[in-house]
Amino acid sequence: MSKAQVLLLGNPDGGTRRDRDVAGVERSRKNPGQARSRATVGELIEAAAQLLEAVGERGFNTNAVAERAGASIGTLYRYFPDKQAILLALARREMDAFNDITQSLLAGGADGMARDRAIIRAFLQAFAGRTKARRLAVAALLAHADPAELTTGYGSTEAAFVDAEGRPLSRIRAFVLTRAVQGAMRAAVMEGADFLLTREFEDELVSLGRTYLGYPRAKGATG
Repeated sequence: MSKAQVLLLGNPDGGTRRDRDVAGVERSRKNPGQARSRATVGELIEAAAQLLEAVGERGFNTNAVAERAGASIGTLYRYFPDKQAILLALARREMDAFNDITQSLLAGGADGMARDRAIIRAFLQAFAGRTKARRLAVAALLAHADPAELTTGYGSTEAAFVDAEGRPLSRIRAFVLTRAVQGAMRAAVMEGADFLLTREFEDELVSLGRTYLGYPRAKGATG
């Protein structure tokens, strides 16, 4: 039994019947393949996001998540071994949603807004503005995700930027730009900056990218 399971289930040699029942569920945990299972997982993840935003990390546990989702603890354990797994699932859900938005923008769905600003705004507004939930989920992802997974998450963003002449960026230029811009955004998330969702912060990030890429800075530009 892993350390996480020991912390979750208690003493494996002398646990209660409930502990042993949960351990049995742990062994039969499944991936959400069917529509109903996917819906249940979505409800659990959404309940976790709401709970984190409402009570923070101290009030966040599997029992509270299950209760908020209107599910049994056994149902939760079919999909998640512990609260850390729920945090990872929440972070990955938001990362997938951001990548979907980026792909839409690459296909021409910016609705008149400059593409770089649209991508930055989408990142800033991720997690539906739930900054507490976001900070904890991102921390879990950074601590436990495979580096290759994090690198893959930048792929669509790197392809979205072009230089002042409209040319695709080199691999190194794209790396520097995306890590600089997203690094600033991530720092704002992790440090709990109160300006994370402000237009001023968005403008500065847009300016950072455009200055690096050699765009002329027009006074009063908002695109």
